[in-house]
Amino acid sequence: MKTLLIKLTILSSLVIAILGCTNDEELKDTRVTAVKMLYEPADAKSVVLQSSASASLYFEWEPAKAEDSGMVLYEVAFDKEGGDFSAPVYRMASDNNGAYNHATITHKLLNKIAGMAGIESSATGKIIWTVFSSKGINDLQAEESRTLEITRLAGFADIPVDVYVTGDASEGGTDLSKATMMKSVANGEFDVYTKLEAGKSYHFTDAKVGTPRQFYVENGLLKEGDKNSTVEKTGVYRIHLDFNLGSTVYTEITDFQLFFCPTNSFLFSMDYVGDGTFKATNQPITFKQESWGRDERYKFKMTTLTSTGDTVDEWWGTPNTDSRPTASSPASYYYLYPVNDSQWDGKFKFASEMDMALVDVTAYFRAEEPYTHSVVKVGDQ
Repeated sequence: MKTLLIKLTILSSLVIAILGCTNDEELKDTRVTAVKMLYEPADAKSVVLQSSASASLYFEWEPAKAEDSGMVLYEVAFDKEGGDFSAPVYRMASDNNGAYNHATITHKLLNKIAGMAGIESSATGKIIWTVFSSKGINDLQAEESRTLEITRLAGFADIPVDVYVTGDASEGGTDLSKATMMKSVANGEFDVYTKLEAGKSYHFTDAKVGTPRQFYVENGLLKEGDKNSTVEKTGVYRIHLDFNLGSTVYTEITDFQLFFCPTNSFLFSMDYVGDGTFKATNQPITFKQESWGRDERYKFKMTTLTSTGDTVDEWWGTPNTDSRPTASSPASYYYLYPVNDSQWDGKFKFASEMDMALVDVTAYFRAEEPYTHSVVKVGDQ
C-alpha cells in the first residue's frame, strides 16, 4: 500500500509538472512585440475618396516579432480624432486574413469608416489609425498612430436594401407602417411616383417598422440623419434617389394622357389617384375604320416639369405588341416601357371588345410590380 501511494504521488507530480510546462509554453508562444513603426500612408495624408470600385489606399507597417519565431497576425484599427483605440470605430484584418504586414483598403470601406467616425457625406474630416499585433490573443497596440484626412464621397457606403417615403407631406402621413415604398431601378438607385404636399415635412427611411435609418434632402444632396425635407409646391412627383452619388432628382408630373395612334391625338387625361396610380373612368373608345380594318393602337404620354422649369414629354408603351390582347394574354402584355414619340412605334392594341365601349384605363407606377396598366370595359369589373 505504501509503495502504491508513493507511485501515485510521483505520477501526480509528473502530471502537474507537464501541465505547468505546457501552460508556460503556450503563454510563451503567444508573446509578440508591438509594431514599432508605421510606413504608409504618411502621417496627415489627405485623401479625396473616389467612387470607382477599384479605388483603394495602401497601408504598411514594420513587422512585429513572435517569441516562437512563428507567424504574427495583424489588425488595422481606426478611431475618431482624439480617440485612444480602446473602442475603435472599426477594426479589420490585414491582407491574407491578417498574415501580411500591409493592407489594401478600398475607398468604399474608408468612406464607411469615415462615416462611422462622424464625418458627413461630402465633408472633409480626420480619423486616426494604428495596428494591433497578436498570435490570436493578447494583442498589442503599435507604438505609434497616424492621422488620415479624408474627404468623403457624396454617396453612401452602406446602401439600404429598401427605401420608403413617410411624413406629414406624404401620402401615408406620419404613420410609418403606411410609408410608400420606392422601386429599386438600379444598384443603389430608387424611384417613386407619389404626391407631396407643400409646406409639410417628409423624409425617407430604410424600413416601415421599428427605428429605421432616416434620410433627407438638403440643397439637392441626399443625407442621412434625423431631419426632414419639404417641397414648395403640392404636386405629383417622380423622386429619384441615387445613394451611390448622394444625388436626388425631383420631376413633377403635370399630365398623363392616352394617345390614340390612328388619329394622332390624345383621347383623354388620366387623374392621379394615389399610390403611383393614374386612372380615367367611363371613357368612350371607338376604333378608326381603315380600308384594311379597324385600327385600335394606343400608348401614353407623361408630361413632366423639371426642377429647372423645363417641360419634357415622356412616352410609355411597349416594344412587343403585334396583335390584340385576349383574356388569355399574359400580364406582361400590359407592361409599360419608355418608348419614342413616333405616331406608330411602341403602341399597344385595345382588345376587340373595347370598340365602341366605355372603358376604365389605369396605369400603375408602383414599387411592388413592373410598371403596367389595365383596360377594363365598364360593367365587366
